[in-house]
Amino acid sequence: MAASNFTFRVWRGDKSGGNFVEYAVESEEGMVVLDCIHKIQATDAGDLAVRWNCKAGKCGSCSAEINGKPRLMCMTRMSTFEPGATITVTPLKTFPILRDLVTDVSFNYEKAKQVPGFKPGKKEADGTYRMQQEDIDRVQEFHKCIECFLCQTVCHVIRDHEDNKEAFAGPRLFVRYASLEMHPLDTNDRVALLKEKQGLGLCNITKCCTEVCPEHIKITDNAIIPLKERVVSQYYDPVAWLLRKVRGKKTEAAE
Repeated sequence: MAASNFTFRVWRGDKSGGNFVEYAVESEEGMVVLDCIHKIQATDAGDLAVRWNCKAGKCGSCSAEINGKPRLMCMTRMSTFEPGATITVTPLKTFPILRDLVTDVSFNYEKAKQVPGFKPGKKEADGTYRMQQEDIDRVQEFHKCIECFLCQTVCHVIRDHEDNKEAFAGPRLFVRYASLEMHPLDTNDRVALLKEKQGLGLCNITKCCTEVCPEHIKITDNAIIPLKERVVSQYYDPVAWLLRKVRGKKTEAAE
């Protein structure tokens, strides 16, 4: 791609308010949106705030909304836009703005603190743990998450309803729950917690989180739906309900 001129509409401001500022940028072959933002910093707006780190799609730091779609700026090539196009870059909508393109994503870390940790069962008689390869393969996908929080910001449960945040963990955390719940050696029971306090039932599986995941994790199909199935089995299966009544079982997560 030969050098092309673009107009960038970048949101500038802080929590008290702000507006869009336009910048003319010449993009050269191989450049990505983050390159153009850095070019704006270097030539027109040295005080433009933007969060980034690896520039390789592995740290998740440079998340933003590009033409209304949550994406990683370092993985969005300029060649995907028509020469002369206007490109709008805004901070993640779901989280409070700190300044310019930088948002406060601490909500996600606070929710992460509520996840009961890994709790292995007893070792085998020879002092080892054993797992089947298929069980290992099942959870391996979840460990690819780079915590870019694109899935969190696109989820309409909290994107459009601020008051849901306290009671909704969100797609990224459901991936975390799934990685633990499906681990063959884990003995913790988080199903009650997911149902009662983490808002799993609020998800209506629109798959918008899966669509924006840069690591192509099948969040909805492989994490959220299986977790929902566990809730149904434990709370709405009449046989499971009867056994729970007889045994008087209380899960650690519920307590």
